Amino acid sequence: MENQTSSEVVLKFENVILRFDDIVAVDRLSFEMKAGETRVILGSAGSGKTTVLKIALGLLRPDSGHVFLYGRDITGLKERELFEIRSRVGVLFQEGGLFDSMTVAENVGYPLVNRLPGKSKISDVDAKVREALRFVELEQTVDKFPSELSGGMRRRVGIARAVVTEPPLVLYDSPTAGLDPITANTIMALIAKERDVSNTANLIVTHRYQDGQLMANFRYNPQSGHLEPASRNGSNGGPVKPTTFMVMEQGRLVFEGPEHDLESSRDDYVSKFVLKRQ
Repeated sequence: MENQTSSEVVLKFENVILRFDDIVAVDRLSFEMKAGETRVILGSAGSGKTTVLKIALGLLRPDSGHVFLYGRDITGLKERELFEIRSRVGVLFQEGGLFDSMTVAENVGYPLVNRLPGKSKISDVDAKVREALRFVELEQTVDKFPSELSGGMRRRVGIARAVVTEPPLVLYDSPTAGLDPITANTIMALIAKERDVSNTANLIVTHRYQDGQLMANFRYNPQSGHLEPASRNGSNGGPVKPTTFMVMEQGRLVFEGPEHDLESSRDDYVSKFVLKRQ
């Protein structure tokens, strides 16, 4: 995986509003992300979390406001104009979103073959697929089908597919949903590893506060090959990269800030999503 060194803004929402008939799904949302930054979106069902991801990809168009990917305003782009810029965004769908009729190798290689047509030789695709599967420690599954894998393994294959094009930004829709705590921590550890190896920006929708805690408090150490508690002086695999928590309520951003501020919030709604330290 290649490192992303740019400090430029990779994703920006500027006063975005989206309505579904009389319902305001996203209400005047503004934020921006730089390379290596993680944002964790929390909120109750129907609060607009997944809608934010769809707007970021251009799958939903806001009624007003602007969305910028890598500095380009995508708000008014036509579908064919979005094709190339979408190829530079990785996505992990809920439950992994794998194609049952394709092998693991074909699933992981899909973004290379279909989103970047003509840019990758067959030999290059195979090498990148194996590198991505090696990254999630599943190279031995290359010829298997998704039905032959456990839920956690399918989610890891989904991560391999999301990062195979080495995107500067990856969107994760409930990456740990339905998984046991140990497997969920394994998935989040891989996301943190990708962030620290490639300086990837991650926008994560989740129902588990622990997912955000891991991203905020652990860093991948390339020397040991493991996650270690993040130190504020920048040892343990490089400088600490910011994790910002966002809490959505009925389409509105009602909290934005670091873990400490979230845990100290006295707002009743915000506090519902916080796992208090003992």
